[in-house]
Amino acid sequence: MNRKSFGFRALELQMATVKEEELPLVLVHRPPNFHFPFKHLLQTHFRLLDPLDSDPPESTHSFFSRYAASVRVLLCVDPTPITRDLLSLLQLIVGSSTGVDHIDLQECRPRSIAVTNAGKAFSPDVADLAVGLLIDVLRRVSAGFQYVRAGLWAQNGEFPLGFKLGGKRVGIMGLGSIGAEIAKRLEPFGCAISYN
Repeated sequence: MNRKSFGFRALELQMATVKEEELPLVLVHRPPNFHFPFKHLLQTHFRLLDPLDSDPPESTHSFFSRYAASVRVLLCVDPTPITRDLLSLLQLIVGSSTGVDHIDLQECRPRSIAVTNAGKAFSPDVADLAVGLLIDVLRRVSAGFQYVRAGLWAQNGEFPLGFKLGGKRVGIMGLGSIGAEIAKRLEPFGCAISYN
């Protein structure tokens, strides 16, 4: 068998011949202020139903009740609760966040609804940001920048340097995927890590 026949390009070619009304329906659950950057990519393979695109915008729950018989996939960009009334005939819930606390998994199991999430995909980035902010606060980088920008250096002299990170005891609330990534980044600084 040709390995390429199972690739994304083969799926693209197959989907190109499907009429829009035959595309699988996907209900999009997102906050009003969320810009949907990959919408155009999904629209080539799915018929997206976005309650916020209706005029006037509707809540996901009321919008879904009209399409419950035909929607099989729910794309959750918003971590608001996904409860029993939204499950109906769904086969898949795709979450864009790392957690699934907002999805009623007890209701999904008996209905054989598959649930996906981003897993640990964002953990390294969140850990980078957390350690960067920690260094910023200890070394007073942002405060020093504002001090210089305000012209206070010329008037008041040097800005206090702050404190070094090396050798500090750092407490981490939870040692899940993000906490473990933070601890890994702090280890080279010689920090003593405490966690719960």
